[in-house]
Amino acid sequence: EVQLVESGGGVVQTGGSLTLSCIAYGFSHAAFAAYAMSWVRQAPGKGPEWVSGISLSGEPTYTDSVQGRFTISRDNDKNMVYLQLNRLTPADTAMYRCSTGLSGEGVRGRGTQVTVSP
Repeated sequence: EVQLVESGGGVVQTGGSLTLSCIAYGFSHAAFAAYAMSWVRQAPGKGPEWVSGISLSGEPTYTDSVQGRFTISRDNDKNMVYLQLNRLTPADTAMYRCSTGLSGEGVRGRGTQVTVSP
């Protein structure tokens, strides 16, 4: 059974940084490497928003609002996906969940909360 577990969220002030991690259980390293991965976030009272994706070859894509501030990466040897969050603003406050698939369309984890104070 595939399971994704996120960590690294927390409370930071505007301008701060966080690194989110996601580990994928139920995959061999080879199988994990065959999946594109992504991050999706959901702010209170709003629907899910795709944030970033990373292809099998490691090519990243970002939604416009985080371009230049967030960096997605992966380590296939560890079945891990990361999201580095820089220059955070209150608008980034949300539950962040990783997902299989490039557009967040696959299996998702339960998420890690990011809260940015003014």
